[in-house]
Amino acid sequence: MDFELSEELAALQETCRRIAQDKVKPRAQEIDETGEYPQDLFEVFRDAGLLGLCIPEDLGGSGAGILGLTIAIEEVAKYSNTAALMLLLTRLPTGPVMIAGSPEQNEKYIAPIADGSKRAAFCLSEPQAGSDVMGMRTKAVQDGDEWVLNGTKCWISGVVQADWYTVFAKTSDDVTERNHNSISAFIVERSWEGVEVGSTDRKMGVRGVDTGELLLTNVRVPKENVIGEIGGFQLAMQGLNSMRPIVAARGIGLAEGALMYATEYVKERAAFRKTIADMQGIQWEIAKLATEIEAARLLTYRAASMADAGRYQKEDVPYLSMCKYYATEVAVKASNLSLQMLGAAGYMKDHMTELYYRDAKQLTIVEGTSQVQLGLIARGVLAHDLWWD
Repeated sequence: MDFELSEELAALQETCRRIAQDKVKPRAQEIDETGEYPQDLFEVFRDAGLLGLCIPEDLGGSGAGILGLTIAIEEVAKYSNTAALMLLLTRLPTGPVMIAGSPEQNEKYIAPIADGSKRAAFCLSEPQAGSDVMGMRTKAVQDGDEWVLNGTKCWISGVVQADWYTVFAKTSDDVTERNHNSISAFIVERSWEGVEVGSTDRKMGVRGVDTGELLLTNVRVPKENVIGEIGGFQLAMQGLNSMRPIVAARGIGLAEGALMYATEYVKERAAFRKTIADMQGIQWEIAKLATEIEAARLLTYRAASMADAGRYQKEDVPYLSMCKYYATEVAVKASNLSLQMLGAAGYMKDHMTELYYRDAKQLTIVEGTSQVQLGLIARGVLAHDLWWD
């Protein structure tokens, strides 16, 4: 059992660490203040080859896999979860296509993601169907060689910047049908008639990459743009399962960034004729948090390796969900403790701690809430998918 990164992954980590320190860190607070999409960082990532980390080499990517993308996101998230989200969006919408799409779909839609000429977004949630995926009402009706889509998708990260969307819709006659075979996946291009970006959300954090609605009105999708088979609910779940370590990496990076920031502050801040860092109570909190960060990292790297090996089926879910649950909850804990260590100063926009605090909470909600992850883990134990005997 080897816990060391390969030479290639270690080099990737060093490259991403340097980019994060030199390019991302100086921009983090400005991006949050303005809420403007950081096109300059997108170009930095593109030029460094980071947009194709999880995309195969034959499609123009580097083939570093989910573990490679996880490592990159961890480094970037130390300073900006907005920038980390930009990297995440190279895998979330492309995952279903790479898992079940045709060679033609991969060549047409995935290859341009790797070179940065196209961007994509993932459309699953709806106003009445967040964690309850089967509650979706977007409907797809077959009409000859085309499917006609109608509905509204919401909370879509990158909706404004995307050139195409992975859209899930009900393909059963009854839109209230809750059978898993009633949901299918489609590739929808932004330029098609009837495709419109609706309202964008006013977010508490992770500002700079717009989140909002996609409105679909009589959108005609050719049969060639069906991803996999009709009745592809499992494709949605496999896509999300394989994403767990990537979301977890955003949490690990944020936790590391917040703790490092607070630690440097308390080493310099004088109080009671010594520094805050000299106080045992503070030292213990730093130690506990550092331990939890390392535990989260081990869970996450294992999950990323599993996903790269194609292990994101039902029996693998507890391990994948554990990393997402634990790492994002550690991020919330780290942001809270780090702000508290700075005291009143930590609450002010002069310091990164208030930004970490706001950004962290999103991570326990997106792509399966902490409560959803706990349910999946428990179900795995009850079914003996996770068992120690």
